[in-house]
Amino acid sequence: QVELVESGGGLVQPGGSLSLSCVASGFPLEYYGIGWFRQAPGKEREGIICLGNNGGMTNYADSVRGRFTISKDNAKNMAYLQMNDLKPDDTAVYYCAAIPLSIFLGQLDENEYTFWGQGTQVTVSS
Repeated sequence: QVELVESGGGLVQPGGSLSLSCVASGFPLEYYGIGWFRQAPGKEREGIICLGNNGGMTNYADSVRGRFTISKDNAKNMAYLQMNDLKPDDTAVYYCAAIPLSIFLGQLDENEYTFWGQGTQVTVSS
């Protein structure tokens, strides 16, 4: 059974940090790129960061550049999103998604991602 499961969401104060994890099962993550997307209340889902493999192609949305980093551990079939200097505007449901490396060019177009997690809530508030 193919599945992506996110964890690590929660409530954090502005300026704080949070690390999200995404575990893949049913397919080998080494052949897939990972993207992280988020959907804030009343807004469309947006792609914020993606990675082929560690040290490879990475792309960032301007809203998270310099604050968020992405990594993968293919041996554990996991991906991570490190979020620093969080702002109230970062409040959203965060999703990880997988895209075949064969078509990955750093795109954050959700229509090109094959597998999706169920999402984890991140709330940034004092």
